[in-house]
Formats: sequence, C-alpha cells, structure tokens
Amino acid sequence: MQSCRSNGTAGFILVAVSFACPAQEVRGADPTIAPATAKSETVPASDAKQEVKAVEVNAQRASVVDERRESAAAKIIIGRDEIEKYGDSQLVDVLRRLPSVTVGSGGSISMRGMGAGYTQILIDGQRVAPGFSIDQLSPELVERIEILRAPTAEFGTRAIAGTINIVLRKPRRKQEDDAKLGASTTSGKLSDDVSWTRNDSLGLNGTYNITVALRENRDGIPNSRRVYTVNTDTDALLLDRRSRSDSDGHNQFASISSQAQWKWSDGTEFSLQPFALRGRISDMSHDSLQQLVGAVPPPYATSEGYFLGNFNSARFTSALIRRIDEATSYELRAGSGLSRRHLESADRQYDTVQQSLLTQINDSRSRDLSWNAAAKLIHNFSETNKLLGGVEIERVRRVDHTTVLLNGVPQLAEFGSELDVSTMRRAAFLQQEWDPATNWSANVGGRWEGFETRSNNNAGSGLGAVKNTSSVFSPLAHLVWRFNAPKKDQFRLSITQSYQTPGLFSLIPRPRLDATYPVPGSNTAAYPDYAGNPSQKPERANGLDFAYEHYTASDGVVTINFFMRRIRDVVRNTIELESVSWANVPRFVQRPRNLGTATSNGIEMDAKLKLTEIIPGAAPVDLRANISLFDSKVDSVPGPNNRLAGQPRAKGNAGADYRFQSVPLSVGGTISYTPASTIQTTSTQQNIIGASRSITVYGLWTITPSSKLRLTVSELFHRAVPSTSIVISGKERQATFSPGTAHPTIALRWEQRL
Repeated sequence: MQSCRSNGTAGFILVAVSFACPAQEVRGADPTIAPATAKSETVPASDAKQEVKAVEVNAQRASVVDERRESAAAKIIIGRDEIEKYGDSQLVDVLRRLPSVTVGSGGSISMRGMGAGYTQILIDGQRVAPGFSIDQLSPELVERIEILRAPTAEFGTRAIAGTINIVLRKPRRKQEDDAKLGASTTSGKLSDDVSWTRNDSLGLNGTYNITVALRENRDGIPNSRRVYTVNTDTDALLLDRRSRSDSDGHNQFASISSQAQWKWSDGTEFSLQPFALRGRISDMSHDSLQQLVGAVPPPYATSEGYFLGNFNSARFTSALIRRIDEATSYELRAGSGLSRRHLESADRQYDTVQQSLLTQINDSRSRDLSWNAAAKLIHNFSETNKLLGGVEIERVRRVDHTTVLLNGVPQLAEFGSELDVSTMRRAAFLQQEWDPATNWSANVGGRWEGFETRSNNNAGSGLGAVKNTSSVFSPLAHLVWRFNAPKKDQFRLSITQSYQTPGLFSLIPRPRLDATYPVPGSNTAAYPDYAGNPSQKPERANGLDFAYEHYTASDGVVTINFFMRRIRDVVRNTIELESVSWANVPRFVQRPRNLGTATSNGIEMDAKLKLTEIIPGAAPVDLRANISLFDSKVDSVPGPNNRLAGQPRAKGNAGADYRFQSVPLSVGGTISYTPASTIQTTSTQQNIIGASRSITVYGLWTITPSSKLRLTVSELFHRAVPSTSIVISGKERQATFSPGTAHPTIALRWEQRL
C-alpha cells in the first residue's frame, strides 16, 4: 500500500488533480486477454512447436493493445503488420490511411486538417533534424507509429493538432537478411525500388541492423489551369487565360540506415544510429498559355523550364541509458546532422512566333548544420508511480546562397545573395505518471521552452537586424478512469497548452519573385511574390480532449474522441498589394501574418475489430474504420466558411482484410473519402477544394514462409480533385481554377527472407 505522502515528491504537479489518495491497485495483465496459455497445455507434444508460435503472435498483438489502454496519455499505435500490409515503398503512403492524418501536396503531414505546422513529427521521441523529410524514410525501418492526440511534457508541446512518433526497428540478435524488390506504374511511367536489411549480433552484448534502400520514380502527369477576372459591379468577364503544363520527372534516392545496440547485465544500454541519404530530382516542363478574353496581351505564349535538385544529408544520434539503482535511471542523448541542397531552375518564355521574351534562372545552395543534446532522469516509486524530468538544447544554422538572373541581370541585389540564419532552442520539463485512486491513472506535468532566431550577417544585405525571441510554459494534465465492468472500457480527459513557432525562413523578409510577371513591373493576385515576416509571434493554444474507449475480447478497440483547441495569434498566408523596394510599382505579395484568435473542434471515431464480433459465425474478416468531423472558426475573418486554412469538414477511411484458409492468400482494401470544402482565408481570399475519393486494394500470396508476392493497386477509380482560389482586389475578382489529375498506380513487390 502506498501512502499519499509518497506521491508528494512532485507537489506542484499534484495540485492539478484533487482526488483522494487511497490504497493503490497494481494493475497486472488481464487474464482474459491471454487464453492461449491454457490452450497450449491441452495440445499434443508433437504440436507444441506450432502452438508456441501462435502464442507468440497473440502476445505481441496483445502488448500493443495493452500499451494503448494502459497509457495515461491517449495514443493510437500502428504495429508492424499494419505498416507492411500494402507493401508501400514510402512511409507517407502508410500515413495516408491513419486516423485523422492527412498527407498534402509535397508530402506535408497534418492531423485533424489543421495544417502541417500544427503537427509535431518525431523519430524515436526526438524531433527530426532540419533537411530531413519523412518521405526519405523507408517503411522497412519502422517498427510502429504512435499517434498522440494531445501533447505531453516528455515529448514536447509544439503539437497543437497532435504528435506522430515514428519508432524505428531495433536490431535483433538472430542473423536475418530481408530483401524486397518492387515495381510500379503510374500513367504508363515505370518506377522501381529495392531494399535490403541485415540483422546480426556484435559479440556477446551487441546487436546491429543495417538497411539499404534505393528508389527511382518517374512521373509526368499533365496539369492545366484557368485564370479569369470578373468585374464585381457588372459581372463582366475582363480576362480569361488557360494554360497547360506537361512535365517529365525523374527522381532517384539512395539511403543507408543502421543501428547498433549494446546491453550489459547491470542494465546499461548504449546505441548508435547513423543515417545518410543522397537524392536527385529532375523535371522538364513545357507550358502553353492561351488568352481567350482580355485586352492586355498574355505574358507569353509558350514556355520551357527545368528544375534540378540535388540533396545530400547525414545525421548521427547516440543514446546512453543507465540504471543508478533498482528504482532510478537516466538517459543521455546527443546527435548532429548536416544537410546540403543545390536547386537550379530556369524558365524561358516565348511569344507566338517563338521569339524569346524572358529568361529567368534561379540558383540556390543551402547548408543546414544542427546539433542537439538531452538528459532525462527517471525514478519509479512503484510499478504505478513514475516521476521523470529532463533538459534539452538544440541549435540549427542554415546558410543559404541564392542568385536570381532575369535576362542575365541579377535581381534583388539590395538584399544580397547570402543569408546566415540560426535558431537556438532550450527546454526543461517535469512529468509524473501515477494512479491517484482505484481505477484512475494520471499523467501531469509542465514544460518550458525558449527560442531565439536571428540572421547572423545583415551587413550589406538590406534586411536590417532580424531577431525573434519567444518562450512559453505549458502545463498539461491527462486522466483516465476505468470501468469496473466491463474492465477494459475507460474514459479519457486531457487539458493541455501547446504552441507553434514560426518557420525559420518565414521570418526573413527576403522576397521570392514570381517569374510570370517580372519586376520592375506589376503582377496580379494570382501570381504574387512571397516574403517572410519578422514580426510574427508564435501561435498558442489551450486544448481539451475527451474520449471513450471500448476494448473487445479479441483485442479490438472502438474509440470516440472529442477535441477542442482555442488558438491565439493564428497565422495565415495573406496576399496584399504592397509598395515594395524591388519594383517601381506596387506588387501583390504573400506573407504570413498573425490574425488574432481561432477555435478548432471535432469528433473522431475509429474502430478495429473482427466481423465475428458483430455477426457471430461470419467469415473471419478484420475490419478497420475511422471517421473525423471537423469545424473551426477564425474570429477576424468574416463568415461563413471562415475556418482554418486547408481544414476539410470531414475525413474517413474504411477497410477490410481477409486471409483464405484453403490457399496462402490474403486480400484487403481501403476506401478513403474527404468531402468538398470552401474556406474563407481572409475577407478578400477564398479557397474551394473538391471532394477526394480513393480506393486501394492489395493481394498477398505467401509462396513459402520466406517468399511472398504482393500486388497493390492504389487510387483505383480515383477522381481528380479540383481546386479554386479567389482573390478580390478593388472591383475585380480574380479566380484560379485547376481541375486536378488522377491516375491509378499498380505496384508489384517481391519479398524474400534469406
């Protein structure tokens, strides 16, 4: 029995919860979730080996469900079986099917439709290094994916929408070699990928794994766009331009990742994890522009362009976990990363008789250098009472050298060609996890973070001193109450504070010019320049999450979750006509700006269970479904539809999997749907996005226990998603319409364990 006094070690934490403190109940394994143990005692000795394997699989599955249920902070855990089910070659394709997760253009990842900046992405509980993108990570490296709907002090509070934690696979002592070879086609263009993973031991105490992945993608889907301008008083059509773009893309990526781990008998663990990537992206494009209405001639008739990108990145992390005594341990982590990018692009415009009108060439070279260190101390008062605290520090420096030539003449000379920008982050946190009463669990803590962003060489750049500092303290509380009967059902409540800091380059006022309407002349709202805003403030949010979870007898789960976020100083990219130094007439410029307060709320439902639990005697089909309903309101923007940028009204997925008994074949599929949405960005800007429908199906043939063949068809019957953006300036309403594109992808993958 544990006294109230023993919990008083973190007194400032305990005032957040006013429960009495009776004798605590140590929760052990529920005997109802492991019936296989009794079953194994009745089988014949000749079948013992086969039965042991079945018990091992069930225990692994139950542990994932147990961890989700026992966690005081709400989380969804996607295990290894779900990750490899569709044979995806990119991790972003796995994320598309997860509850409340949206993958946008360019691979941006967001939760609850709130935009990528509101979602925190972690790898093994650590923030990803600059220059590292999730689409560079092969699914073969991932053991599981954790979705945390509310922030915690340990994992960080830059998570207004939530956190996605990607847990990498640990090395195994048994020597294994896994090889996978895949090919896919989209719109007649072939892509391929290959990966190899080795697990082995390092002496008596060590293990390691190494994964090499090669990926080559070819794409080139035609795109079209229509820009038209209407007089708002007379509805007269003033301008109607239509353009079509044909491209030929070729992308190549090679990555190598490894992890070495040593464990000693005294509880000490040490690990090293290097990662390196080399990539190249090339795209050749041909555009044609046709003006149907308008007195002003079009800026060009045809254009030729290219984009070349070379990426090289490497990162290295290390961790030491050591036990001080039976109840206390500490963790030390350190890492560094280096990323280099060289981007080249050119746009050459011609008139109707192929006379050159304009040539713009952009050359950008950047380097990101980062390092980080963290220390954490953990003390266990009992099996159900843990206190942990830690400190973190991180520094990121980016040096960017950019030149823009317009018909051979350098542009933006007053801003200089080089930027040297750095950020420093410091953090400290304290968190306690314990059972304050019978049937109750709690996770309560606080986290402080401070940031400083500055440009390091302003002399001669024309930018002036650029410095932005901010700090925030976030208290957090998570509570769970469990039913006596049925024992597995429970309620969750989270009361949190979180925030989002401005992006590194969104603070720098150096502009990026649109080539369609070159300086020093004017442009239009459909073709704005872009510039940062050094006066941005971080967005801060108060959050509330309330959930009911029902766990079934076969390790299934059904959850209903309500969330609300009240956001201060919400940031929007707005387009306004400005007097600028880089042109002799006003130009339209897009900048991020703080627009006051906003509220976002929604209901999320997800279920994972067997069909036999709904219909007794039915086929053994595994069912999956999740649906999310969202709503939001930006107070400073007139309604209706004054929601957060990019947030749809709803998002849903439904899927089923079936394994045949007579043949070694498994089949399944997922249907995804997002309804159309209209969003009033500002009083003069509006975005309209069409409905999205997608079907993905797969079949897995197990030829031998070590050889498998997988066929996947993505975007089956997928319809194009049209979009329209509208900007009102004076008495003119300018709209840009894109019908979108849609093409199915057919992929075949061979999986071999050596």
